[in-house]
Amino acid sequence: MIVQTYGLTKYYGKTCGVEDLDLSIKEGEIFGYLGPNGSGKTTTLRLLLDLIRPTRGRAEIFGLDTRRYSRPIRQRLGYVPGDVAFYEGMTGDELLGLIGHLHQGNAMKREKELAERLDIDLRHKIKTYSKGTKQKLAIIQALMGDPDLLIL
Repeated sequence: MIVQTYGLTKYYGKTCGVEDLDLSIKEGEIFGYLGPNGSGKTTTLRLLLDLIRPTRGRAEIFGLDTRRYSRPIRQRLGYVPGDVAFYEGMTGDELLGLIGHLHQGNAMKREKELAERLDIDLRHKIKTYSKGTKQKLAIIQALMGDPDLLIL
């Protein structure tokens, strides 16, 4: 399994964010995590990314405990949040260059390939981009490190 949770639970005081979630996602599988507002989707993702800690239960990604191996797991992930926010005063090139320094390998080459494929001009300031172009930029930053798991 690429993602596995065991009784994953998060309470915010007396309010339940997610309770007793047992989830299995196989490698190569495309998994849609859907539900109404307040159903625990964001809480689950934050738990998987170790941005918040569970009340009880545990999760694994790549067979590694998400709390103990948070950093090596995140190095293998690509993530596009629902609400994208960037440094608006930078150009797309500048932003991706900054992010590219965090990746090893051919991130910069991949950036150019993805920009061409998504038809985005990275020379312009991000504040001039439409919402759709900003989402394309987010996809490029998520894919440019050639992640083993992509979370959208």
